[in-house]
Amino acid sequence: MNSLLNIFLALFVVVDPIGLAPMFMALTRGLSVQLRRRIAIKGTVLAAAILLVFFFTGDVLLKALGVSLAAFRIAGGALLFLLAIDMVFARQSGLRSTTQEEQQEAEHRQDVSVFPLAFPLIAGPGAMTTVILVGTVQHDPVLFLGALLSLAVILALTLASLLSASRLLGILGETGTNVVSRVFGVVLAALAVQFILDGAKAWFMA
Repeated sequence: MNSLLNIFLALFVVVDPIGLAPMFMALTRGLSVQLRRRIAIKGTVLAAAILLVFFFTGDVLLKALGVSLAAFRIAGGALLFLLAIDMVFARQSGLRSTTQEEQQEAEHRQDVSVFPLAFPLIAGPGAMTTVILVGTVQHDPVLFLGALLSLAVILALTLASLLSASRLLGILGETGTNVVSRVFGVVLAALAVQFILDGAKAWFMA
């Protein structure tokens, strides 16, 4: 149960449904409610497809590249720790946001569902790294199904957050969403360190 809880927390914190709300509102400013809804649904579905591909093929991909799970846990933990630092200090980096040039390009598009919503905001490098790590529990059918269900629940929460972004921002405000992200960042930092420790332990035992 603790492992499943860790999986759920890691996925939830990395995707960060609440933190996506202000970014989504900024990207869709001036658009109609209907178009905003269509973009939210399309972006979430595309992100789900990306994450599911990595979830089911991550283990095969690692073996094809000759990368051990222990090495990927250490590298993934380091990447997630950098993401956690960004969350704690409420700043955006290339891990969960776009560059200035990409942002300017996105502002001139009406349909931002593929870029930058699906990637990199929902299915970014941190999320893809996490689902690969999570997908390696295929040896335990119960844990694997639980992880798949966790991913589905988090994507559903993400869609709900995007659809109710204006209401959510009205309740929490910009400061409130930053506070929530900071708390999640501390949790993610702890989970990232645990990934690194697990990877180091597996490497030493091997």
